[in-house]
Parts: sequence; C-alpha cells; structure tokens
Amino acid sequence: MTITTPDTPSAQPLLDWYDRHHRNLPWRVSPGMAARGAKPDPYHIWLSEVMLQQTTVQAVKPYFARFLQRWPEVADLAAAENEAVMAAWAGLGYYARARNLKKCAEAVARQHGGVFPDTEEGLKSLPGIGDYTAAAVAAIAFNRQAAVMDGNVERVISRLYAIDTPLPVAKPLMKQKVALLTPASRPGDFAQAMMDLGATICTPKRPACSLCPFRGACEALKLSDPELFPVKAAKKEKPVRQGAAFIAVTEDGEILLRRRAESGLLGGMTEVPTTGWTARIDGETSSAAAPFEAAWQSCGTVIHVFTHFELRLSIWRTAIAGRPKTKGGMNDEWWEPVTNLEAQALPTVMKKAIAAAIPRAFKTSKGRP
Repeated sequence: MTITTPDTPSAQPLLDWYDRHHRNLPWRVSPGMAARGAKPDPYHIWLSEVMLQQTTVQAVKPYFARFLQRWPEVADLAAAENEAVMAAWAGLGYYARARNLKKCAEAVARQHGGVFPDTEEGLKSLPGIGDYTAAAVAAIAFNRQAAVMDGNVERVISRLYAIDTPLPVAKPLMKQKVALLTPASRPGDFAQAMMDLGATICTPKRPACSLCPFRGACEALKLSDPELFPVKAAKKEKPVRQGAAFIAVTEDGEILLRRRAESGLLGGMTEVPTTGWTARIDGETSSAAAPFEAAWQSCGTVIHVFTHFELRLSIWRTAIAGRPKTKGGMNDEWWEPVTNLEAQALPTVMKKAIAAAIPRAFKTSKGRP
C-alpha cells in the first residue's frame, strides 16, 4: 500500500505518460510487451544498471549488446576469464564496476543457482550491489515497491518539491519523497518512467515543462525557474597530476604492455609502461624514467579527466629492433601485436596515450568511447 501525504501527487499521470512516451531500450520490457505477458530478465536489468552508472544510455547500448552476445546468461559471465571481461568493459570507465560485475555473477551462479534474489536485501548481499542498484533491480525486474533514485530522478524530485537543500545533503529527503510517490502497482514502470522523464522532459537545461505530466504539481514551476533545481554544492577544483607513458614498438609491430595491480585505480587493466602517478601524487615526466634505454622521442601530452583529478601524461615513443629487458624486470609484462590492441583491456587513458604515438592504432584517434 502506498502511503501518501497532502503534498504527494498521484503517480498515475506519470504512468499514463510512460505508456505513451517510454524509451525503447534493449534491456527493457515495454508496457505493451508486459501486457502480453513478457517479463523483465533480471540478468539484463542488473547488467544494464551496472553499466549505466556514470555512463550515458547511448554509450552503454553497444557494450550491453556485446556482453549479451558473448555471455547470454549470468552463468556464462560467471565462467568467463577475468581478462576477457575487463577487455570487453574497456572504455566504459569506473573499472571497479567490471571487477564487481564478475564477482557478482559468480555469486549468483554458485550461491543462488543462477537466479538473482528478488528483494532489495537479498540483492544487496551480492558483491558490488549497493542501495541504488538493489532498488532498481528489485523494482524493475521483480516489481518490488522500492524507491529508485538516480541523477534523473533527483532532478525531477528536487523540482517537483522545490527542494532547495544542496546535494548531496538533500539525498535522504529526496529518497523519502520518492518512496512516498512510488505506487504499489507498477513500481518498476514508475521507476523507469521517472528516469525517462528526467532524461527527455525534465532535462538540466530548458526543460519541456508544458509536456510534463507533473506540471500541475511542480513546486519549482509554480515558484521560480525549474533550472535552479537541484541545488548543488560548489564544486572543488580538480587537482592536476603529471606523469609519463612510454610506447615502445618493435620492428615486428609489437608494443610493450603490462597489467596494473588488481587493487586501486584502473585495477587489473592493461597499460603501457607509465610512471608512478596516482590521484594524490605526480609521477616522473621525462624519458629518464623509461622502462629501458633507447632513443625516446616526445609525442606531446595527453589529458584525461578522472572523477577526482585531471591527469596530464607526457608521451614518449621509441622504435626498436628486438625486445630489450626492462629495468628491474617488470611483472606481468608482454609484447602484443599492435594489430591486436582492440582486443586488450586498455582503459581510455591508455588508448589516448597509444594513439598519440601510433595514430592508426585504433579505429578512432581516441579509441572507442
């Protein structure tokens, strides 16, 4: 049963709007399909929700299709090699998600017989599933009355109730409002409708308020400019870190690669040799820090923005005859044909570094999005 308060509008206008204007997404069961008995696949919902964190729908679609083609069921993903999963994920960013994706698939396959738990609490017991993903999967895949709140929903709720407390402090209040608004009937469709409303109507700039099913109840529209909401705390300026990356190519067309440590930033991903930069400290930027002595040539600088800092990498390239020994004998290093780079678990920053030294290494100069 849905608990309402005097300031809680009915969810029905939104559901009616969703029935007519929902987005057709590859992981979604549309209202029409649901009316004919189709049910959401929990594996599809979970996979898409993990991919969509901090990533756009358009960027996720091709990754989602490739994952399902390669691993059609959660048991297939559980049985996959870690390196294969990381390589398939490369370019989506936030690589801890890929590591947790694999661990979660293994837990579902081994501990739950390949069947996802159908409650928020059961889902949160799985590796890598937090409050948001648990609520989203519970609502969308299992029709549980769970309060689902992503960035789009935050924007809709902040405007609907004119919440002027800055984010992230306002999140608990926003979630209370979402919980009150979520109906007992069709909570999964309601969650997806809120996301669609934020993505297509209640947009950050120039929202189409005249088309909004909540326009009669929206406090921000009544009181002021909806674009003033949500209120966000002032952003701190991101620190800038320095480092260097070294692209060594043999006359046979092989490039020196290595694997990063499993923990930490870009954990478990493939990289070219770099200096010891982190989110907190700079690394060396000169060719003196190269993995072996050679005629290193500067190829400029690439800039990559992480969540908490900006990285500027000085790019150095050398062409060599054989495979020289590296200083100290780096662990987990190997020589890979340049023609096979697309299949490697290279994060975007490493694709940028390689492309600066070998412009035709990837399909585009910056690698896949």
